[in-house]
Amino acid sequence: MGLFCATPLLAQTGKTVTGTVKDHNHLLSGVVVTEEGTQNSVRTDANGYYALTLQHDDAKLIFEQLDFPIREEEVLNRSVINVSFTKEDDEIQLKDVVINAGYYAVKDKERTGSITRVTAKEIENQPVNSVLDALQGRVPGLEITPTSGTAGGGYTIRIRGQNSIAAGNNPLFIIDGVPFDTNSMGDTSTSAQIFYGSTINPLNYIDPQSIQSIEVLKDADATAIYGSRGANGVLLITTKKGKATKTSISIDASTTVINPTKFPKLLNTEQYLEIRKKAFANDGVTMYPTIAYDINGTWDQTRYTDWQKLLIGNTAFNHNIRTSINGGNEQTNFMIGANVMKESSVFYGNYAYNKFSFFSTLNHKTANNKLKLQWTTNYGQDKNYLPTQDLTRIARTLVPNAPRLFNEDGSLNWENNTWTNPLAALNASYRNNTRNLNTNLNTSYLLMDNIVLRSNVGYNRSDLDDIQLNPHTIRNPSFGATSQQSNMTKNSGQHEGWLIEPQLDANFNLTASSKLSVLIGGTLNSQTTTKLVIMASGFTDNQLMNVLSAAKNVTIYKDTEEQYKYAALYGRVNYNLHEKYFFNLTGRRDGSSRFGPNHRFANFGAIGAAWLFSKESFLREVSWLSFGKLRGSYGVTGNDQIGDYQYLNTYNISQNGYDGNILLTTARLYNPDFSWEKNKKLEFAIETAFLKNRINLTLNYYQNRSNNQLVGYSLPAITGFTSIQANLNAVVENKGWEMDLQVVPIKSAKFNWSTSFNLTIPKNRLVAFDGLENTSYANIYVIGKSLNSKKMYHLQEINPTTGLYEFTDYNGDGKITAIEDKQQVVSLDPSFYGGFSNSVSYENFNIELFFQFVKKKGFNEFYGTTMPGTMYNQPASVLNQFPNGVIQNYSSGSNSAATVAYSNFNNSDAMVTDTSFIRLKNVSLSYKLPLSKNQSNQYVIYAQGQNLWTWSKYKYGDPEQTTGFLPPLRRISIGFKANF
Repeated sequence: MGLFCATPLLAQTGKTVTGTVKDHNHLLSGVVVTEEGTQNSVRTDANGYYALTLQHDDAKLIFEQLDFPIREEEVLNRSVINVSFTKEDDEIQLKDVVINAGYYAVKDKERTGSITRVTAKEIENQPVNSVLDALQGRVPGLEITPTSGTAGGGYTIRIRGQNSIAAGNNPLFIIDGVPFDTNSMGDTSTSAQIFYGSTINPLNYIDPQSIQSIEVLKDADATAIYGSRGANGVLLITTKKGKATKTSISIDASTTVINPTKFPKLLNTEQYLEIRKKAFANDGVTMYPTIAYDINGTWDQTRYTDWQKLLIGNTAFNHNIRTSINGGNEQTNFMIGANVMKESSVFYGNYAYNKFSFFSTLNHKTANNKLKLQWTTNYGQDKNYLPTQDLTRIARTLVPNAPRLFNEDGSLNWENNTWTNPLAALNASYRNNTRNLNTNLNTSYLLMDNIVLRSNVGYNRSDLDDIQLNPHTIRNPSFGATSQQSNMTKNSGQHEGWLIEPQLDANFNLTASSKLSVLIGGTLNSQTTTKLVIMASGFTDNQLMNVLSAAKNVTIYKDTEEQYKYAALYGRVNYNLHEKYFFNLTGRRDGSSRFGPNHRFANFGAIGAAWLFSKESFLREVSWLSFGKLRGSYGVTGNDQIGDYQYLNTYNISQNGYDGNILLTTARLYNPDFSWEKNKKLEFAIETAFLKNRINLTLNYYQNRSNNQLVGYSLPAITGFTSIQANLNAVVENKGWEMDLQVVPIKSAKFNWSTSFNLTIPKNRLVAFDGLENTSYANIYVIGKSLNSKKMYHLQEINPTTGLYEFTDYNGDGKITAIEDKQQVVSLDPSFYGGFSNSVSYENFNIELFFQFVKKKGFNEFYGTTMPGTMYNQPASVLNQFPNGVIQNYSSGSNSAATVAYSNFNNSDAMVTDTSFIRLKNVSLSYKLPLSKNQSNQYVIYAQGQNLWTWSKYKYGDPEQTTGFLPPLRRISIGFKANF
């Protein structure tokens, strides 16, 4: 009760303050003017004018405008307050920017947690379809790797490393306050060959240009309020909102040219045939086999086809148009927008990726500013038409003197049944149709001058229908196949969820120099995921392959429904003393349906503190120090990203029972003690600014330890089961350093230059794992090494007598076997990564360059390839053969010793190479046309490029994608923007 009495409620004074807000003589509309400590606010109109009736005698006004620091003005006895946002040297106050921390907002200079913000400007300058592409290299501690360059493909996303051995490691995505499930609904039966890991990126539905900002929450203080859902970090995506201004229309139209960045150098026909001849000679074969068409004279030995250029080297185009309408008054305003995009493919054939998205926001508040409503909706639909498999591996392995593709009459050439024409595979097709809806209603009501009741109600739904059609025409017609051999696989997935979050905020001025903020709330979240996979064959006609009733055989391959229920209570207390000492305490009690009845609920929390040492009296006269803050945090969060029903007895349906009967077989054992993984996070950081905020430097040290790991534990054979999911005393540690440097060398009315540099030095290791040898992970992980390590053979040399590879026999038994001799442990984690940007503007011209860099090891060009000398093309580096080189004697495949040696070679440390790179990730050039004196009317022409240049020691294609799937593509775009 004492807290509520600490700040007496003051009667509204009735005094009205008016004024204008401008930037270098341009009047600014949409600037938010707020009476500090209240919900009392207005926006400037189209002429930059505002009028605000005050509630307190001792009021202070807060002026907020995107891309400018906050301005604070004491009212005192003034009735007219004019404000000018400037960009002069002494006005650079980056730390005054307010950032989104999820359930609350906080000034950057006052936050106690680790939060990095990416602005709309950084995102808009990139010609990409996915927001994840736009984030690569821009945030310390955030590692994003595309799994495929194919449009619609997925990504691997990690914030400060991999915390869990078996549970989910993806961060939590919150879009306009609503959790969004980023797990792919793709299925291996339909999409595994076109998308690596069947990962179809659900975030594709969001148009990157509709995003206002992205905040990345990393440490315990920032993420603990999200409980177990935020164990792996949180990404808060906020879309653009309406403003109180005269109605305006924005249009953005662009065209993009898309090409592969780099092709690896392969053998030409002469080189390839020379290796084939040597291979047969090494094997003692003097007469070439009848099926060796490439070398026995059946095929033209002078023919050469560049299969990379033909199959994956097309020039693709992207056509994109966006439009939005914004307007309204101070009480009610809105924004609606839409985006239509069509993109062709670099694959041979007529493929397309079509995308439509729509977003809208409606803001309303009552005349007395007590009730505020914000309704946001985002909808997107993607339609992707692709071949059933990524053609990259085919293009790199198809022999260079393979026959021509077409006969003279235009039909496919099968060269007298001596080869499989690669274009026949393109008769098969893959299509997916993805629909996503995300909507929420935010409500706030001012109960008292310092107490606000809020609620957030959200709903999202994602639907995926993807289908793979394999008509009989993918086969050689001489085989006599008919539509009875045609088959279809269809996957239908749906994810639906709702969220209810009530919240109460209270702010108290305890004394003239101390403030207390209290936040309490709750979360109810329900999610349902269904999947139905149907396989059909024996069609009466290929034209009816989409019609199940036209199939002779129909099998339900998979039919699942999973429900996830989540509930929580949370609270936050923030204490501000003298505006230089800040303490933040967060607690949350989580309940999850994913755990056994004995451990369904758990408590988590964090504490954070910050000291603005630059405000101390002994530093006030230090002119070169503009800002200085020390902060630290410690907390414990859980992790329930493990999938549903893991603790229950679950069953599989088998159709192989006696006499054709259907059987139920136990898939998983019941474990009532199935419990939360726990992640303990520690962080220390220093944030500084020098020379009137021209230089801003942040250094972070973090250490995260995740224990109570959920893994499969081996059981004795007498139980009838191989393993049980259980919590084991395994500890995974992620620690490292992060640096973020921002420098403003020049800041003036006409010429501006800013640069930034971020660096992350991570280290991941398995600290402990009791009973590791009794688990299914015994041959995968090593205590003291990274989870992203690989146990491999150690290549010693090439035997001078046999000309074949030899490997270290660690147990000395004279045999090379996986369990005993894969003792070489190689880490594939990056040693460091980051980004470097420069932005220069002169009057109406602006140019921005961004470089991404990664230091790491990866697999070389031989990993996953067939043995040199067989009927597959090879990297040109195979010419470096024994005795003068590092490649063992070629073999046609008939030498079993050579085959075994090459198989071991493919699983040895000889496969690991330096795949570090520096990439010119983005270049943006724009010019603002001087067509209007009205600041709100803008006309801009621009050119943008993505993935323009890469430097790397890795020469076999792109160093970021070494899995045999299509690598990231180069994109060059030109466009025009208008706002009027």
